[in-house]
Formats: sequence, structure tokens, C-alpha cells
Amino acid sequence: MIRLELLTEIAAPLDRCFDLSRSIDLHVRSVNWTGERAIAGVTAGLIGPGQNVTWRGRHFGLEMEHSSRITEYTRPTFFRDEMIKGGFRSFCHDHFFEERGAITLMKDVLQFEAPLHLVGWIAERLVLRSYLEKLLIKRNEHIRSVAEGGDWKLYLQ
Repeated sequence: MIRLELLTEIAAPLDRCFDLSRSIDLHVRSVNWTGERAIAGVTAGLIGPGQNVTWRGRHFGLEMEHSSRITEYTRPTFFRDEMIKGGFRSFCHDHFFEERGAITLMKDVLQFEAPLHLVGWIAERLVLRSYLEKLLIKRNEHIRSVAEGGDWKLYLQ
């Protein structure tokens, strides 16, 4: 199992950062190079406690689907999305938010395990860790840009 932890400082209010992180529309824009889109469950707007979303997009040249559910939710400081169906053996993404004056500290903790035992273990270390870390970094940079910019209200409807 791989554990990634990322910290992102955002010069925006806690509530805004929390909600932008739950925005289906912002997620789609933040990973646009994958062609990822929401195809089932909550497909637009903000996802909330107990709700599901199914994503379809291109990763590693293959079209893949990944379904997740918001399994824990404490507004505005924490939520967890967990895979309920997809290509991983397990996939759990914790989102933490902490107010520090005018800055919101956003912390992602992603834990995942690939299928196929030894082959999956090798893939986790050679490819998946780096790929998912870069995807999260790009996504978080997009969240920061929107949260600190003027068009953030477009994603909170």
C-alpha cells in the first residue's frame, strides 16, 4: 500500500477551499488532460455526505472508470472519499482543511493499493505513485488558482 501526503497553502477562506474540493465541475476542469468526466451519481455541482460519483477518463492510454463515495464528512474541516468500484484493490482519499489566519492549509492523504499482488506492488512504486502525486499536485494548483481568483463562485452552485 502506498501513502501520499500533500500540503497546499491557499490564500482563501476555509469554507471556500472545502467546497471547491467537493466540486465535480472543478475536478473535471482540473484534470482536463485525462478527459475525465462524471458519468453517474453526482455529475455536477457539489458532492456531499453519503453521495457517489463515477468517473470515466483516460489514464495510461486506457479508458477507465472509478466510483467513489463520500464516507466521512465534517464540514468544513474534513471529508473522505473511498473507492467502491474501480481498478485498485483499495483507494482512500482524505481531505483535511485548517484555517491559519488568512491562509487555508489543505492536506491530502491518499492511500491506495494496486491489484495483482507482486505486479501491482511493482506498478505502485514504478508508475502509480508518481502519476497520482502529479495528478493531485495539478488538481491542487487548480483549486488554489480558482480559490484565490475571482471566478470561484462559478463552481459553488
